Amino acid sequence: MNGVRKTVAAAAIAGSMLVGGVAGAVLYGATTLAAQAASPSPSPSSGTSSGTFVSNETAAHEAGESAAREAQENAGQVPTVP
Repeated sequence: MNGVRKTVAAAAIAGSMLVGGVAGAVLYGATTLAAQAASPSPSPSSGTSSGTFVSNETAAHEAGESAAREAQENAGQVPTVP
């Protein structure tokens, strides 16, 4: 009778470990999917802004500016060169 009792106890422990492992895996998978769904990836910006570009025409700014940058500002473009 003692051997049967040990076998039943071992089976109960093994079964509860199996059920707990499956339940943990299911819950972990559900939280991982929920976390991925809750944080959307940012959409790439088109590079254009809603406002119009206004160049900085102060004397201090103009002194350190390259000719290419000044040409872009004069054309009404957002400068892309240093």
